[in-house]
Amino acid sequence: MAVTMAEISKLRTMTGAGIMDCKNALIEAENDFEKAIEIIRKKGQAVAAKRSDREASEGCVLAAAKGGFAAVLALKCETDFVAKNAGFVALTQSILDVAMTAKPANTEALAALQIDGKPIADLIIERIGVTGEKMELDFYEFVEGGTTVAYIHPGNKLATLVAFEEKGIDYQVTRDVAMQAAAMNPVSLDRSSVPAKVIETELNVGREKAREEGKPENMLEKIAQGRLNKFYQDSTLLEQSFIKDSKITVSDYLKANKATVIAFKRVTLNQE
Repeated sequence: MAVTMAEISKLRTMTGAGIMDCKNALIEAENDFEKAIEIIRKKGQAVAAKRSDREASEGCVLAAAKGGFAAVLALKCETDFVAKNAGFVALTQSILDVAMTAKPANTEALAALQIDGKPIADLIIERIGVTGEKMELDFYEFVEGGTTVAYIHPGNKLATLVAFEEKGIDYQVTRDVAMQAAAMNPVSLDRSSVPAKVIETELNVGREKAREEGKPENMLEKIAQGRLNKFYQDSTLLEQSFIKDSKITVSDYLKANKATVIAFKRVTLNQE
């Protein structure tokens, strides 16, 4: 069945698929647009199955904050070319917009939500059909507090969220802390929240290094504890040196501005 360029253009606008994909789908569907859209969606499913063993290491990371809620998510793909595509970024933004409204508890709940009557999971499959690349929704995180902030590093590969206990914290203060988390990659908020497994690993490394340096056995534990304290200073948000003034810690900066951080999240697709 013959199809017109106007019909192909209309289907492209509706799906974002390529010209030949739209033309073939319309021919197969005998110019039934709903059927043509379903054909393109199914093609996306087929591509997803075929690409299931491929690594989706690129993508788009976006974040937003409104009042006491902030969310960050990553929509992953295979290549940087697709990650920077306007349609891909727009889909990521649409998913984030839904997350900000519905506040789902986890990634699975987010994927089940709908945009224009279609589950987000199905929209991602449709996009796979357009690009031919594996895609997956990943790294959905959120924080809640009296004040929240979101920071997206240029390039859409890294974003952070920070929640503060108090309401009405000055925006510059919140942004400074979010940028600190982005730049310095803390492993936790403070030393009390460092996972026990991480602490034990750091102590073991400290003991082994001291042993390799020829330190006496009866001094190994003390040396390891000292190195653990240095790890806390380097790797916990509140004890890190403040990036704008290395003479003070982030905790000092927060106290000076009467602000209390209660949670943060950091999502990145960069190799670090």
